[in-house]
Amino acid sequence: MTVKLPEPIATYVAADNAGDDAALATCFAADAEVRDEGRTVRGVDAILAWKADGKRKYQYTVEPLAVAEAEGKTVLTARVSGQFPGSPVELRYLFGLKDGHIASLEIHG
Repeated sequence: MTVKLPEPIATYVAADNAGDDAALATCFAADAEVRDEGRTVRGVDAILAWKADGKRKYQYTVEPLAVAEAEGKTVLTARVSGQFPGSPVELRYLFGLKDGHIASLEIHG
């Protein structure tokens, strides 16, 4: 079963899996903020650096399992597989969307 994702999230997942920084940059708002592993990064350049570091360390892929709306956020549940202990894991991605871009993202285990 294919999960139907809102456009900026579909672009995010495809670009993340492909390691396509140019496409990844297009799905984030200029002042976007990401919270992951107790760290907050702001702005597209910092987000791209964060993604590159994660890809290099963990060599992961993201498989969408479900999407829902909750408290003004789009919640993606995904299976993440890679080179890390406990792989694969299910993570929850809480996306805040604004004007067709990702304005905020929080990732929870």
